[in-house]
Amino acid sequence: MRSMVVGASGGIGAALVQALGAQGEVVALSRREDALDVTDEASVARAIGGLSGVFDLIIVATGALAPEGARPEKTLRALDPSQVMAQFAVNALGPVLVLKHALRLLPRDRPAHFAALSARVGSIGDNGLGGWYSYRASKAALNQLIHSAAIEVGRSHPQAVLACLHPGTVATGFTADYAAEKVTPEVAAARLIAVLQALSPAQSGGFYDWAGNVIPW
Repeated sequence: MRSMVVGASGGIGAALVQALGAQGEVVALSRREDALDVTDEASVARAIGGLSGVFDLIIVATGALAPEGARPEKTLRALDPSQVMAQFAVNALGPVLVLKHALRLLPRDRPAHFAALSARVGSIGDNGLGGWYSYRASKAALNQLIHSAAIEVGRSHPQAVLACLHPGTVATGFTADYAAEKVTPEVAAARLIAVLQALSPAQSGGFYDWAGNVIPW
């Protein structure tokens, strides 16, 4: 099996690279090592355009809770338009730009899997607390973009699966300031890979947690 991990220098991304390496070849791409900026289409086109062959599995493990130096908004008073747009760029647009340029690398004649890391807080139906406006909205937008893309991709790649995956709360720098029960990146990576590989084309476009359960939109 040949895999690609975008966001490979992050906690979950690095663990995904290690876990997938046990199943075959892995191409690891990141901002730190490859100057890949998922918010810049030219950067995505350069990084993905230099690849050839086919990939059986692609995971985009990029994302941000808030722009550097900021924190998720707790109130409407804290809402900053520039912060909202920055969150949409990295959390929603970024993974879809990767899909746009990597679609040519997915096989048409056999199963293929593409996933973007979403978050349960992006669920509108599961939102009972409010707050975190930019992060919630950007992940909800990601879910819609991947769902729409799954319909289109299914026409040309009938065995493909596209999915949004919630990894749970993982012990990384991403979540260091937030109190919650956490799992290690290695545990999260193993769970995510197992869930993604178990999904069928009939489940393409869905939103699933680390245990494979459907999360409400």
